[in-house]
Amino acid sequence: MAVKVMMPKGSDTMTEGKVLKWLKKEGDAISTGDTVVEIETDKVNMEVEAMGSGVLRKILVAVDKVVPVGELLAVIAKTDEDISALIKPNGASSTAASGHAPAASPHAPTPAAGGSAPSAQAPAPGPSPAVGGRLLASPLAKRMAKEMGLELADITGTGPNGRIIRQDVERRAAHVPVTQAGAAAVGAPTPSRAPASALPRRPALSPTGPEYSDEPLTSMRKVIATRLVQSKGPVPHFYLAIEVNMQRAKELRESANLLDGELKLSYNDIILKACAAALRQNPEVNASFQGESIRFHNRVHLGMAVATEGGGLITPVLRNADTKSLAEISSETKELAARARTRKLLPEEYAGSTFSISNLGMMGIDEFSAIINPPEGAILAVGAVAEKPVVVDGRVEVGLRCRLTLSCDHRVVDGATGAKFLQSLKQILENPVYLAF
Repeated sequence: MAVKVMMPKGSDTMTEGKVLKWLKKEGDAISTGDTVVEIETDKVNMEVEAMGSGVLRKILVAVDKVVPVGELLAVIAKTDEDISALIKPNGASSTAASGHAPAASPHAPTPAAGGSAPSAQAPAPGPSPAVGGRLLASPLAKRMAKEMGLELADITGTGPNGRIIRQDVERRAAHVPVTQAGAAAVGAPTPSRAPASALPRRPALSPTGPEYSDEPLTSMRKVIATRLVQSKGPVPHFYLAIEVNMQRAKELRESANLLDGELKLSYNDIILKACAAALRQNPEVNASFQGESIRFHNRVHLGMAVATEGGGLITPVLRNADTKSLAEISSETKELAARARTRKLLPEEYAGSTFSISNLGMMGIDEFSAIINPPEGAILAVGAVAEKPVVVDGRVEVGLRCRLTLSCDHRVVDGATGAKFLQSLKQILENPVYLAF
């Protein structure tokens, strides 16, 4: 029976996608789980897997073409099977031609905003059940397992229908001796450090040649434009700023990195951890506007604004941040940020944040105001940690300071509520011993 390769919905905001590259050509034999096409969504680039076997009979959408979610991209069928009912005479897709389930899907379904994260209780390493004689695994998990020298049959899948995902491979690798998992990957980049794909760069400015050049919006830039208008217009923003003494945070960072040479703790890691703790103390800020109600989230999922290579912004999510140690936060944020920059995040890794943080301090920005990411009730803008003259006991001294600005949705967070949150955050950062509890 013929099955269809459709443009998947990679996120709640995705309405269309762009075909980047066909990984198979017409006439190629296809097995369930084979990657067929690479697409660009509004958030990331992802590979689409076949959910049926047969031959790739017809490719209907050319490379670089943008089509709506649900559009028919290709047809997989037996060599002698009649597929004319699936295709219009002009070669366009017929969305009503067949009631069959889509023949491809992205790595994983997108969770609902504010949904809980996967359980922190990791299953014991073990074999994952095969479906129809074939193990289900995401393309990223397959690549990671190959680079680490692991067998998919030895890995327990915790994704939908027992599908093996990235976290499963990482958990399995943690239980395998370095001689087995590490040796096979020597000289090969890990997924978080994989080289970025070649992205177009704007030419240098020149006094000669054309006066200007127009470039079509990428899928990500279209969504940014739409979402920011939806946020800045309807959402009643107000802003609160506070200055924090970061001297003890600096001492914590230096001490931790000295004790563990591989830790590489950053100010951003400390601020993320402190912010999660402050949200636990001020749950009214860990909330979102739902139209007729305010939703107070019971878990702290921090969104981290990351600029992508080639332009655009994406917000990977650090789930249950209040339950993680500084070392865990440092490791996870670096891994998420590295893959966010190359648009290799999975859908579940950039959806469902309850509060966001945007840090431009590393770029020398002292202070700025961020735009809220709806439906969240607030976002924290982090400026540079820098030395400046401060007055201490009537004397001018050199102090280490950082400016934090909280953007609040006044429908969710009142001025006093936002101020209490900033006071808690300031107290934690200036006394980071709190982070040990």
